[in-house]
Parts: sequence; structure tokens; C-alpha cells
Amino acid sequence: MTTTQERTAGPGFDPIEQLEAWLEANWDPELTVGEWWERLGLSGWSAPMLPEERFGKGLTRRDALRVSRAIGGFGALPAPAGLGLNLAAPTIATHGTPEQVEGYVRDIVTGAKAWCQLFSEPGAGSDLAGLTTRAERDGDVWVVNGQKVWTSGGQLADLGMLLARTNPDAPKHQGISWFAIDMHQPGIEIRPLRQMTGASNFNEVFLTDAVVPDSARIGDLNNGWAVANTTLAYERAGMGAGGDGAAMGYAHPGTVAGHLGRRVGDFVRPTRDSSEEGRPPRNALPVEAYIELARRLGRSEDPVIRQGLVRLHTLRELARMNTERHRATVAAGRDIPGIANFSKLLMADIVRLTRDLGLQILGPRGTLHAYDDAGRAALRELPGDDGAAAVTSQALGAQAMPIFGGTDQVQRNIIGERVLGLPKEPGDLSTVPFSQLPKNG
Repeated sequence: MTTTQERTAGPGFDPIEQLEAWLEANWDPELTVGEWWERLGLSGWSAPMLPEERFGKGLTRRDALRVSRAIGGFGALPAPAGLGLNLAAPTIATHGTPEQVEGYVRDIVTGAKAWCQLFSEPGAGSDLAGLTTRAERDGDVWVVNGQKVWTSGGQLADLGMLLARTNPDAPKHQGISWFAIDMHQPGIEIRPLRQMTGASNFNEVFLTDAVVPDSARIGDLNNGWAVANTTLAYERAGMGAGGDGAAMGYAHPGTVAGHLGRRVGDFVRPTRDSSEEGRPPRNALPVEAYIELARRLGRSEDPVIRQGLVRLHTLRELARMNTERHRATVAAGRDIPGIANFSKLLMADIVRLTRDLGLQILGPRGTLHAYDDAGRAALRELPGDDGAAAVTSQALGAQAMPIFGGTDQVQRNIIGERVLGLPKEPGDLSTVPFSQLPKNG
């Protein structure tokens, strides 16, 4: 493999200039997906926010987003997307041993293994620390029993980020451990959940005498809540940043999807030109797409819709400025307490506004949504065609953002208690052993 002389620090350093030189020397559409991701991951460009000694480049979130866009803009397949890269890798890089980083993070950045998140339970969603999945030690392994729900990508995962209760006699936040569990074992059953959007992105997972070695425990025993908070912080920061839509192709990491052995060039497609059929490009920002849709449907002069478009643009600019402000603060050696929580709350507002505005633009057409190819073909004959389908899909899925990753109410509690220093809610049960808590306590 050809390599280039690289530097990752110093005045005037531009990671994009270095990346483009690396891509010129290394991109080859005739490679397999697995071969390409191995090159990208071991070079540090798959997860550039990670430290250099942990398969990254030590870049800021802003520069990491620029890297992602630049890879797509070059015409190469971007890094292996998913919860492994976004959540598991930075968590393990923060709390794992060098052996765990080598064993787990390497397989994440090279796309060799896909991950899911086994956190939420039927009785422990917003109050995640109330989880009841048990892990009981048997020599060098833990035997796990319980149920998880809302598990994104569980059907494609090789490994799961598992939170399990390892000491039921400790207070509920202090008796939890974080494990990397093998999803390919008889004790794990995955059942897809069909959403009102028609998709099945989430699953419920049943663990019956599933086994995980103690060597797969990330962080100290019974200190999994601290490790989980790292995972959740990255999750909320990612949600707050929103998607950049830069990827020009998509392949699934891991062994289940079957993409690793296929030709990588087959997963790269050109970005649709903005002039095609008079529609906005596929990766247009939502506000731009909705402006174009309003024009096509003759609603662009409606003062209420115009006001909504301006408000949507304003909120997105606020989100962008928050990211820039945080970047400058971190560069100065400081931090903004609660920025991930603020950002997630703002993104939830943006998602809701996008839903309401899109349905306003569509009018009665917004009440129609198809769940199969025949239905989509029929609706394509109505005003709004593919643009309307995208709006109704977004509207049906908009309810998720204010809930997953911690509800809006949880974010406000965190900001109030941990950022503003307000007193906790009355009836604090944080010191009561979990085994003595009342049901749902």
C-alpha cells in the first residue's frame, strides 16, 4: 500500500490537504470493501477524532466532519458508519485497556465488526439506571439474563455494548458494568420491531444464559455507569451535530451484511445533480429541500410557510454556531458544560419543526404515505412525488429524536442539576440499594 508523509499538528495544518494526498495514493475502486476500509481505518482516517495512538488523528469534531465530507467528495467510500464507529470506538478508546483497544477498536475502524447498543429495556428507558438485566459471575465469565429493546442494527451486529447489573445490592447507579458481548451465540435472540414508518430499524433482544468473558468488561467492575455516560455523551453530541449527508455510497460493516468481500467501487455512486428533474440534490440541507418543494407546489409565497422556512434556517444556523463555539472553546483548553445536552435539545426542536413545516407545505397530500413499492409508485403520480414521500417519511420518524438517547425531559434535568446547579428532584433514591428500591423506583 502506498503511503504519504503525514503530519497531524502545527501552525497552518490542514487535515483535508493531507487527506486528499492520501486518497490520491490509496483509493482504488477495484479493492474489496474490507480491503479499502482496512486501509482507511489503519491510516487513522476512519475515526479521525480518536487519539493518534488509538487508530485516529486527534482531530476536532468539526474537522472530523470535514474529513467525512471530503472522502465522499473525492468519490471514495466513506468510513464504516454505525454505532461501532460513533459510540463503541470512542468509549473503548477512553476506558479500555491497550489490549481492548487493539482487539475491539481496530475491528471497528476497519469495518470488520458491526456493533449495536444494548442499553434500553422495557422498564428502563428514560431512567436507564433502573435496568434489570443481570450478569452473574461464573469464574472468568459472566452469565447474562434479561431483555433489551430499541436496539438499532441488532440484526446486523457482531458485538453489542451491553449494560448489565453486576451488583444488585449497590445503589442503582453503582452496580452496573459495561461489556462487549458477542451477538453470535445461542443465548441471544433478536426480534425486529416494525415502526409506523414501515421500517424495522429497531429490535428487541432477549438474553438467556448468554455468556461474556470478564476480559470483555470495559472499565472497572460496577463502574459501568461512568462508562455509559461516555457512550451517551458521544451519542448526544452526534445527534446534536445532525447528519451532514455527505456520503456518496453506503456499505454495512461487519460479517452479517456480506458487504466486506464485494468490490468497493460498486458502493460509490455520483451525487444527484440539483438540476435533475428540478429536484434538490439528495444531500441538500432540509431547509433547501423544503424551499424547493414549496416552490414546486406553489406554496413559497405563503407568509406562514415563509416564516417557518426562516425559522428552520435560523435554528440550523444556531446548531452550526454552537458546534463552532464548542470547537473554539476546546481549542482554548476549556469546555462548555452541557453542550451535548443543549445540542440534542436543539436538534429535537429542528426535527419537530421540519416535520410540521413539511406537512404544512404538502397540505392534504401529507396525510398519505406508502409502505410498499406499489403504493409508492401510485403516490408518485400526485403533486410533490418523491419530495412528498421524503417529507411524510421524516414526519413519521420525527417522534424518535426527542426520545432516544435520553428524552428532552432527561436533558433538561441534566442541564438543571449538573450545569446550573439546581437542587435534585425530591425523593432522591440514589443511595438506596437497587434490590430494595420500590418497583420503577
